[in-house]
Formats: sequence, structure tokens, C-alpha cells
Amino acid sequence: MFGLHYKLEKKALALVLAIIGVSSIGGLVEIAPLFTIDQTVEEAPDMRVLTPLELAGRNIYIREGCNACHSQMIRTLRDEVERYGPYSRAAESQYDHPMLWGSKRTGPDLARLGGKYSDAWHTAHLNNPRDLVPQSVMPAYAWLSRHQLRIDDLQLHLRRLRTLGVPYTEAMIENASADAAGQAAPNTDRAWSVAERYGEATNIRDFDGQPGAPTEMDALVAYLQMLGRQTTIADRPVDEEGAE
Repeated sequence: MFGLHYKLEKKALALVLAIIGVSSIGGLVEIAPLFTIDQTVEEAPDMRVLTPLELAGRNIYIREGCNACHSQMIRTLRDEVERYGPYSRAAESQYDHPMLWGSKRTGPDLARLGGKYSDAWHTAHLNNPRDLVPQSVMPAYAWLSRHQLRIDDLQLHLRRLRTLGVPYTEAMIENASADAAGQAAPNTDRAWSVAERYGEATNIRDFDGQPGAPTEMDALVAYLQMLGRQTTIADRPVDEEGAE
């Protein structure tokens, strides 16, 4: 085998052709499945987009490096399903840019975190994780409650995501800033508008327990409470899905 390699090294053209051939095999293995993606990826007709507040929370989640310690992809292994819930489906990540599947788990997987704990639990946990989990090695993020959320640029975020295929309507884009404030301000006209645009299942409440302008804590908790709840596809039996 080494003799063949030594001979190729002495013949530049042959070496180049060999490199192209090996690279082509690797590329084909990665590209070929994409031609059947419509048949292999299930459909989720009830899939909803992130609200502006949830999107802002996702941006904070990435900014603070949460995805470096927490994955958002439950494998099909029995122990994972029993611990975290139904395994993740490809359709659940179709609007994620970038995707946050991950493989490192210093902390638990968060794919099914939404609704598992109360807003107060999340706020207390982010303020100081060891107050709730004494053995936790997670950093504290107490400043998020003191930082007002920037919402004036959310229109640009939604518009850019629409160019990537996320089905935000023009009304959603134009009202992004107002909707971000409205989702954290229940019993207001702005809150009702959020429900009309994003659906009655949208979480609309004061997430951090502090009335007033939305904070970064509001946004991050809103995002965490949405994880795993954008669609009900994971709750449907596999035999009901024609693509699986």
C-alpha cells in the first residue's frame, strides 16, 4: 500500500487525480441523501415560527455559549428517550439558523425543556444555578434581569430569516419590536396582537416577574419555555408518518 502511495507522490498528475477521486466519494456520500430529502424528512404542518421575543432569547442563548454545554437533539437510544422525552425529529429544526443540535453535554439536553419548569424556576436557576441544583457547574447569569432587551433591530432579524426560508409574514416583520414587548406584557393590546399573529398557544406573560420593559431574562426564559413545543410531531406515533 505504501509502495503505491510513494509512486503517486512521484507523479503529480496521478496524485491530483487520486485526491479528486477520493474527495468525490466523500462528497457523494454527503450530497446524495439530499436528493431524497423530501421523502426522508417528515412534515410538520403545525410547525410555528419563533416569536420576536423567543428569537431574541435564542440569540442570547447563543451569545452566552449555552449551546456549548447543552445539546438540543435527543437520540433514538432508549436511555435518552426515557430521560429526556421523545427523540428529536428533523422537522423540528427546519427553521433553526444555525441549528443547535450539539453533541457536548456538560448539562442535560434541552430539546424538550419547554413547560417542564415554571418561569420562576428558570429565573432563579439562571440567577444562581446552585440555589436549585447544589452540584451544578453552570455559570450564573444574574445580570440578564438587569439588562433591558434590545428590540429595535428585531425587524432586521426576521427579515433576514425570511430570506432563509422561515415563513415570517410582512406583518410579523413590521411589528417585531412591538410584539417582543407585547409578549412579556400580558393583558395589554400589544399582547393580544402577538396572539393573533403567532397563535393562541403562544406563551404571553411576564417571564422574569418584573413588570415593565422586557429584559434579556424575559427573552431567554421565553425561548427556553418554547423548546420542544413548536410542533406536536414528536407526540405522533411513527407509523402515522409516511416519510418514516
